[in-house]
Amino acid sequence: MAQDIRELFKDDKIAYEKMPDNHQNRFLKKLDEAFPVKKTPKFNWIKVAASVAVLLGLSFGALKYFQIPSVIDDKPATIVDNQTLEPITLGDISPGLKKVEDYYLASINLELSKMAYTPETKDLFDGYLSQLNELDKEYERLSLELTASGPSELTINALIDNLKLRLNLLYRLKSQLKELSTSDADAEGVQSI
Repeated sequence: MAQDIRELFKDDKIAYEKMPDNHQNRFLKKLDEAFPVKKTPKFNWIKVAASVAVLLGLSFGALKYFQIPSVIDDKPATIVDNQTLEPITLGDISPGLKKVEDYYLASINLELSKMAYTPETKDLFDGYLSQLNELDKEYERLSLELTASGPSELTINALIDNLKLRLNLLYRLKSQLKELSTSDADAEGVQSI
């Protein structure tokens, strides 16, 4: 039953057969009836609305991008050449630095919230808190320097090192409080015997 296709095409009858007249016209007519072409209006309101929305979005973005930042009341400001400048933070420079800054600030606040303040540890707390306040003032000074002179690797590293140092101080305070509480517990245990 299977025939070689080359054998079928050796027959010259197939090659010389002609299509009936108007075959192409009838085929196109049937095709148009089966799949009619919908005419689209020349003026499309959806395209106009989308274009206006994109234009408004780009205009708003450009306005926000080129807008001069205003001074926020809760942040310290400095005056340089008769202009008030808002201090730049690490988060204003890049998203990666913002994550670093947020991580350290959250860790610092978490460690501070975990510590128990007692009258026996008042002197220890006060010493560490004064060091933390000095580091906080230095951080603000570095932020102002970053604002005035622009981002530099030294200033950014100094800001990150400041945050690390504050966190390390809190870890040291935490360990000293543990040692103090264990030595107090040991002293009470010896006295009760």
